Amino acid sequence: MKLIKDNKAYYVKECIKFKDRLLGFMFKKNIDKILCFNKCNSIHTFFMFSNIDVIMTDKDFNILYIYKNLKPFKVVLPKKSVYYVFELKPNLLKFKTNEKLDVKINVKL
Repeated sequence: MKLIKDNKAYYVKECIKFKDRLLGFMFKKNIDKILCFNKCNSIHTFFMFSNIDVIMTDKDFNILYIYKNLKPFKVVLPKKSVYYVFELKPNLLKFKTNEKLDVKINVKL
């Protein structure tokens, strides 16, 4: 999966396996990728060592919620209509709510 922003492609790791979904960025000191969780409408940042940006979208990748610089040991409660959650390094990409993400599924860089 890749995400296109400002004519630049970013690799997105789809967290499908149980272990990937469970761990996410937990215990990571260096966030070097973007994670995508499908069928997910809430997250936590327990056991994370750095802040993250979180983008929550519907099934069509329309941005519904954005959490900037979310600190460790926080919880984002379930949100209605959210299907995908993207976690990324703070300030890596700039998005606004109601914007649509340009995502290509089943494509690797």
